[in-house]
Amino acid sequence: MSLQEKSENIAEKIQDVLGFDEIESKIYLTLLKTGPLTASALAKDLNFDRASTYRSVEKLVERNIITTTLTNPKICTAIEPEDVFKIIAEKKEAEIKNIRKTKQEIIDSITSIRACPASGMNFPTLRVIQGRKSIYSDISQLIANSFETVFIVTNLEDLSKMYFSLIPDKIKECEKKGGKVLLLVENTDKENISFIKRINASETRISKIQTLGRIVVQKDTKVIMSDFSNGTYPHEDLSLSTNAKDIVNNIDNLCRFLWALGKPLR
Repeated sequence: MSLQEKSENIAEKIQDVLGFDEIESKIYLTLLKTGPLTASALAKDLNFDRASTYRSVEKLVERNIITTTLTNPKICTAIEPEDVFKIIAEKKEAEIKNIRKTKQEIIDSITSIRACPASGMNFPTLRVIQGRKSIYSDISQLIANSFETVFIVTNLEDLSKMYFSLIPDKIKECEKKGGKVLLLVENTDKENISFIKRINASETRISKIQTLGRIVVQKDTKVIMSDFSNGTYPHEDLSLSTNAKDIVNNIDNLCRFLWALGKPLR
């Protein structure tokens, strides 16, 4: 892997894990690699327009990811990665604590103003999910709520990103409730076996699926499908999600057929 490819891979992981956008991740990495720079120098070095660079610098300063001097022009300096992870983790923990604290109060308030109670009817829905983080969140929720079999059909690059999401942990939760997650992936290299196992699937099979997309499905429940899941930028990832039983069960049957043709991961 070249230095450029390695930098792009790190930038993508930063976007996925820390919630940075493309410009923010590249600004932060550039400052770590080169040391302090002015916003103007950053824009020139990264080939971004100045306005976008300045806005991103301001956002990173507000989030305590970088610091700037009081000089003119301002000089930007990156906060050490370990401190950045600590800052973001503490913020996320505070957000989760607040959600848990206010959840019931908000639910009760919403219930009190609803025009009519939920009917319990399950109408078929069809929606497009944009952004890898949102897609993985939906997949995590589907797995976490499952007591049955969930199929995941995808490629190695998508698996490398799933590893940094909640999906591996949700698979464990699913198994504790009696469910299981069956992973079907195309792989021919032995060195990738340990990498594939990191996702914690209940069982994995290898098959020549020849796809750049992903399928996640549970019979009678929901299917989440993407025709291209390894785009360069997280926001380019799009998925179709539906609970329409005819579609869901047809896709589930397809996955069961592919599973029968697959070979167990050794």
